[in-house]
Amino acid sequence: MATKKQIILPIVVLSVGIGSFLGISAMKKPPEEKEAVDNTPLVAFKQVELNPMTFAVSSYGVVNAKYETELVSQVNGEIVFLSDTFVRGGFVKKGEVLARIDSSDYDADLIDAEASLASARATLVQEKAYGKVAEEEWKRIKDGVPTELSLRKPQLAQEIARLNSSEAGLKRALRNVERTTIKAPYDALIESRNIGLGSYVSMGTPLGKVLSTHKAEIRLPLADKEIQYLIDKGRNSDVTLVADFSGAKQEWSGKIVRSEGVIDSRSRMTYLVAEVIDPYGLNSDKNALRYGTYVTANIAGTQAGEVAVMPRHLVVNGKIAVLDEDNKLSYKNVNVIRQFGAEVVISEGLAQGMKVITSALDYPVEGMQLALPEDKLLQQDEVNETETQLAMEEKE
Repeated sequence: MATKKQIILPIVVLSVGIGSFLGISAMKKPPEEKEAVDNTPLVAFKQVELNPMTFAVSSYGVVNAKYETELVSQVNGEIVFLSDTFVRGGFVKKGEVLARIDSSDYDADLIDAEASLASARATLVQEKAYGKVAEEEWKRIKDGVPTELSLRKPQLAQEIARLNSSEAGLKRALRNVERTTIKAPYDALIESRNIGLGSYVSMGTPLGKVLSTHKAEIRLPLADKEIQYLIDKGRNSDVTLVADFSGAKQEWSGKIVRSEGVIDSRSRMTYLVAEVIDPYGLNSDKNALRYGTYVTANIAGTQAGEVAVMPRHLVVNGKIAVLDEDNKLSYKNVNVIRQFGAEVVISEGLAQGMKVITSALDYPVEGMQLALPEDKLLQQDEVNETETQLAMEEKE
């Protein structure tokens, strides 16, 4: 049988424990309430600007003369005259004398040809007279039938042929005399000269090379997909050529005059040919577009209408993410009509002022609520204002 001490002692210990627990619990502060965290994703955006655009296609090329002529001697002889302008880099006018070959032998040949022609003419006149005499004699003979030989017709034909040969010889002699004078075939730039004063040349000897200064041509390679942006495949389109001149960028205007009509088998490019009038500015005050210059070309193309230009990476599977009026995610189908570099041109699907999302979203779902950085800042300012007011009220 338990004693009173054994019964009372557990009760006292239990009471002390319960009292201690209640005392400690009373001393603890209640847990602070945590503020609600706004997990709405923050996004950045770019407003759509629709502007008219004219497409332009870029290319490149080297400036060359439209006409290049290799001057070659057509006669033999010594060079007895050289023009001061017949030097590398010299400019000459059409018909200007560049050089002369000794014409003494050809002048003598011309005299011989003139003498032969005069002799053939005299002989022909004489033979015609002989023919008339023979014809009159046969008229007196009533029973005879004259032959062509008796009427001297073969002799007359022979003298006519000799006269024609003499005339041809005279033309040949005149032409050889003319060929001893080397003239510029057109307004030209001297690219090279291969002869000197006193040099002996023979038929076929290269004398020099001239380049036409009236027109320049530039072959411009274009990928087939770029031609779709040109009017009438580029024919008669205006082209702007840009190159460095005297340490600064300079521009020249030209026009596409033709297409070469074939695709290059190695580069798979189509070549358009641009033409520039008076490239050296000889008849105007524009800067010289020197042959051999490497230029970049901008060819005017079609009108694109009102379009928007956006970064290429924003368009995924033909759609672009936008922020609607309620700051919710929405996807718009867009029509991309051209891509250049890191940007695309969009003709349909976007409206003026529309907000295109430019920042990345971890788990995008159409219709999800989004927030802008300025909205978050505004909310924070409001919270701070409220806390300030409460603190002031507590002090009062």
